[in-house]
Formats: sequence, C-alpha cells, structure tokens
Amino acid sequence: MSEIYEGGCVCGAIRYRVTGNPMRASVCHCTFCQRRTGSAFAILAVFKEGQLELTGDTLTEFEHRSDESNLWLRLEFCNRCGTTVAVRLERFPGARGIFVGTFDDPNRIKIERHIWTRSAQRWVVFPENMERFEKGVPQPATPG
Repeated sequence: MSEIYEGGCVCGAIRYRVTGNPMRASVCHCTFCQRRTGSAFAILAVFKEGQLELTGDTLTEFEHRSDESNLWLRLEFCNRCGTTVAVRLERFPGARGIFVGTFDDPNRIKIERHIWTRSAQRWVVFPENMERFEKGVPQPATPG
C-alpha cells in the first residue's frame, strides 16, 4: 500500500494529498530560502506531479530566478494566509516540491541531504552520515 501524506496552508483554504514517497527530501540553507521563510532554512520534499492532489482555493504563483544557476522556481502560496505550500522547479520538470512544514505530520518525511551548506547559519549542526553539499546537488552528467 502506498504512503499517503496530507497537509495544507495555515488558514485551511488550501489542502493537499500526496500518494507515494518523495523522489527526494532536502534541507536547503541558501540565502533565498532563508529570506523567503524568515528562518534558517527550508525543508522540501519533491514528488512526481501526478502524486499530488490539491483541493480548495487556487494557489498564487511567484517566479524567482536563481542568482547562480539562472534557473527558475515558481513558489505556490495561499493568497489568503500567505503560506508557501509548493514549488515548481525548472531543474525538475514533471515534479513538484512540497514544503515539509505544511504536512499535517512533517516528521514522516525522511530528510536525505542538506544543500547550500556554504550559506548555513553558523550555529547549525549537521547530522552525521547525511549527505551535505556546499551548493545544490550536482546535476548528473548528460551524455553528449
């Protein structure tokens, strides 16, 4: 039986259900995520687009381009309470990221790696035996 994860925004206008496990789950320490969340990092679980079912209000979108890669990411948030629920990433076509803090039980998501650690707050302690990358996860080499 497939895993089912549910969650939504702070005010309840947006709800979602995700069936199956994420393709990846990461803690991002980049300066954009720090500013966007008003915190030290963001936690993101990436699923295939077909795994996600949204209900309620329509999400509002904001596009940002990375200073370093120039790739876009489209943040999706509740236009009523402002909770950033999801993100589409140019780097992962056909996938959608869900911000782990919006899950009803965020502890069910197994974090696999920390990325953009070069920007991490100096007080952050990284777990041993977990992947860490100074920047994002390296893209696989493309044949060519």
